[in-house]
Amino acid sequence: MNKIAPELENVRSVAIAGHMRPDGDCVGACMGLYLYIKDNFPHIDVQVYLEKIPVSYNFIKGTEDICSDFGADKEYDLFIGLDSGDRQRYGDAVKYLDAAKRSICIDHHISNSGYADVNHIVPGASSTSELIYELLDEEKITNPIAEALYMGIAHDTGVFQYTCTSPRTMEIGGKLIGKGIPFTKILDDTYYKKTYVQNQITGRALMESILLLHGTCIASGIRMKDMEFYGVDTSDLDGIVSQLRNTKGVEVAIFLYEIKAQEFKVSMRSNEIVDVQEVASYFGGGGHVRAAGCTMQGSIYDVLNNLTRRIEIQLKAWENKK
Repeated sequence: MNKIAPELENVRSVAIAGHMRPDGDCVGACMGLYLYIKDNFPHIDVQVYLEKIPVSYNFIKGTEDICSDFGADKEYDLFIGLDSGDRQRYGDAVKYLDAAKRSICIDHHISNSGYADVNHIVPGASSTSELIYELLDEEKITNPIAEALYMGIAHDTGVFQYTCTSPRTMEIGGKLIGKGIPFTKILDDTYYKKTYVQNQITGRALMESILLLHGTCIASGIRMKDMEFYGVDTSDLDGIVSQLRNTKGVEVAIFLYEIKAQEFKVSMRSNEIVDVQEVASYFGGGGHVRAAGCTMQGSIYDVLNNLTRRIEIQLKAWENKK
């Protein structure tokens, strides 16, 4: 696709959905596109389907319209899925993809094999929010749309510091700032500031972390009983894996949290050598070269042993090339 407008011709209803446990990029992309359609295609009935979003994202215009109840059956002319490398990651909202007359997938995950009628997948892009920006008419991007897209890009680039950040990413960020958005406040309120319990659980994860593979890998895990003790949910764990990755001398960071007995959600980050997307894909997950995840069963020790075996293969291959 070059622009989104031609895809909306003769369309009367649109469902926009993002992945389970929506992060900043997912919410930013969904809301940016939602607001754009509302502003420029008023004849279209458009609905956003997302699981509960972090309270800090509620500054984005229109978030009160998000539907987090997927019980109703409805057939849309067009389903637009954003930031999901796998159709099952839409959770219960996947039924709107299945029932839609036509579907579009817009994503930047290299593991996305294309599951929609139209697949706009650009693995080199920093974020899905960056892709949405490119699909919109720049002169029609209002301040509220710019706020949503800027948050999405900033979150998925680690505030423009990850290797996925390109010159074009910086250029787009500058253009969005040029719309007059309070970019410093957006970053402070949605990325940097943490609640007291978020700081507590992060501290717990850092304190109990362990070094593996001769200090090249750091890992930490949080069990359900720990989350209950601190009164946190999964959204409060955002950013922990990145904090682990910042440890000097570490190539790979692994953070896992228990979602049910003997089942863990795994997040991985790497610095320069290891392709964590390859590791995650081996265990049925996906993501990016430097940021990926998967879901694994077993004890916490089983999970770490299996992950580190795959990581060690890459580290040894890299050593042999030196």
